[in-house]
Amino acid sequence: MKRDFKEWLNQFRVSISNYTYYVDFVKVYNNVDNIKVELNILNSLVGSKNIKTDFVDLLKKYPETIKCIPILLAVRGNEIRVNDNNQDINFVFNKSLDINVLSEFMEKSGLFELISNRIINNLVDYVLGVEVGLDSNGRKNRGGHLMEDMVEKHLINVGLKKDVSYFKEMYLADIEKRWNINLSALSNNGKAKKRFDFVVKTNNCIYAIETNFYGGFGGGSKLNETARSYKMLSEESKSIPKFKFVWITDGTAWRSARHNLEETFDIMDDIYNLKELENGKLKELLK
Repeated sequence: MKRDFKEWLNQFRVSISNYTYYVDFVKVYNNVDNIKVELNILNSLVGSKNIKTDFVDLLKKYPETIKCIPILLAVRGNEIRVNDNNQDINFVFNKSLDINVLSEFMEKSGLFELISNRIINNLVDYVLGVEVGLDSNGRKNRGGHLMEDMVEKHLINVGLKKDVSYFKEMYLADIEKRWNINLSALSNNGKAKKRFDFVVKTNNCIYAIETNFYGGFGGGSKLNETARSYKMLSEESKSIPKFKFVWITDGTAWRSARHNLEETFDIMDDIYNLKELENGKLKELLK
């Protein structure tokens, strides 16, 4: 029986975010713990009335504290690039960095003022806040992984086993090599390096699965392009024997791109939402 697009779209969810989606505190705590000793050494500079001299003296005695400087500016890693009077300068924060150069960097970047004027009282607490802020930037990636995790649970629930009957993040070339199948119709004769989120192998067919979730209430041109590209992928895959392209998507942001999604829905046999997976669609599809 043909599904009704409007009814199908109305089943889409605003969010699939769990409690750890917003901040991965385990990761945050581990990052801070890795430099907690060095941060506590730098804490001796808080409120210093002679910050430049005290900083140079401290760095000479504890040069390992240099590695903490980038995170004070919310930068991961050990390099910061600055344009100073049209001169490109790359600061590498390790023990070989000249202390006087580092002292000038601390002053110009505002870190000396932050530390000496007691704008903060504890660098460990300060970096904890910085790490929380940086971690929030990872929400987009976590959102994608949440959808993948949900789909993977459904694959496991229908009796599939990882790296036996289903595989994660598999490229077209790997699929071709493993099962001796010609997918040149999808790869533009080997020029495109397409990767699928999941690949399922049954006795009768290979299922290449893409998953995504777009929550909220707006998506713009990206969603339109996604719908168009998957429509094309679905059409191209129909010429390949014993191969199916499956798209599992959800999220109320699709309402802003409903027309392009509907075009894909109308021509694509295997496009599903989370509600359908919960109702056993994968078991029916993969039997």
